Amino acid sequence: WHLHLQIHFSCSPLSSSVSDWCYQSQYTCNNTCTGPARWGKVSEHCDGRTQSPVNIVRKRVLPDGRLTPFQLSDYLHRFRGHLVNNGHSVQLDLPSHIKISGGNLPVTYKALQLHLHWGKHGGPGSEHLIDGEQFPMEIHIVHLKEKYHSLSEALKDRAGLAVLGFFFQESESENKNFSPIINALEDIIQPYNSTMLDLSLAELIPDFKSLNEYFRYDGSLTTPSCAEAVVWTVFEHTIPLSRNQLSAFSKLKFSDGQPMINSYRPVQPLNGRQVYYSRGHLATTSNMLILLAALVTYSTL
Repeated sequence: WHLHLQIHFSCSPLSSSVSDWCYQSQYTCNNTCTGPARWGKVSEHCDGRTQSPVNIVRKRVLPDGRLTPFQLSDYLHRFRGHLVNNGHSVQLDLPSHIKISGGNLPVTYKALQLHLHWGKHGGPGSEHLIDGEQFPMEIHIVHLKEKYHSLSEALKDRAGLAVLGFFFQESESENKNFSPIINALEDIIQPYNSTMLDLSLAELIPDFKSLNEYFRYDGSLTTPSCAEAVVWTVFEHTIPLSRNQLSAFSKLKFSDGQPMINSYRPVQPLNGRQVYYSRGHLATTSNMLILLAALVTYSTL
């Protein structure tokens, strides 16, 4: 269990630039940028009532039979993508022919970009928590409704974006599928540097069969403008990365030149929102019970 500690410094906030938002790890007396507690000054949405990320408490989630498996289109397709240090995170632009549907999404959504949030040298750094546990890293694959031509258009719609979130877990061995991204980090240590990558989304996420178990809730972007326009899907199955691979991200620099560490927003209150859970595991359990019942019946004949 990892607790989020908010440290408040006694230096004056008056010298901060409102547009210059930052993470808590960047906030010092010498650098009074606008930290997460004051993001409402950057965008009023950040003080809204349906903000992300959240702590997902298993005992309080409701199973929802409408949360069926996703249809992932062109996730196996290899593409050449633009990887950039955008000053706040690592971002990979995605081709719009990659699409998702199903999973009780209202329409088909097309891919826009993916980015990551992490801790310090492989320490706690995910944005969402499960029962108070913070994972080392979290990837967000951002999609917008197929009909929209821009992010700004999608952000005006309460369900304009569909974001798939996956947690990382430290593993003994390296995850070779992530080698292209890890190796490319050397080229984008400095803010606003970029490079090109060849890969497919399927290589980066867990096996398709394990994508039936996920949490769903309505929320927001986790960085300013914090627009409340996101249908969130947070998957249970984690992505393995070695300690060295996780630590590689901590070599990057924020836009202010400081080490890019602890790049996550603290969890936000649910304010009465319900988190739902897909019934993937329940269906499997009931199938097993039917099978066991059949075996018992057969053995007593």
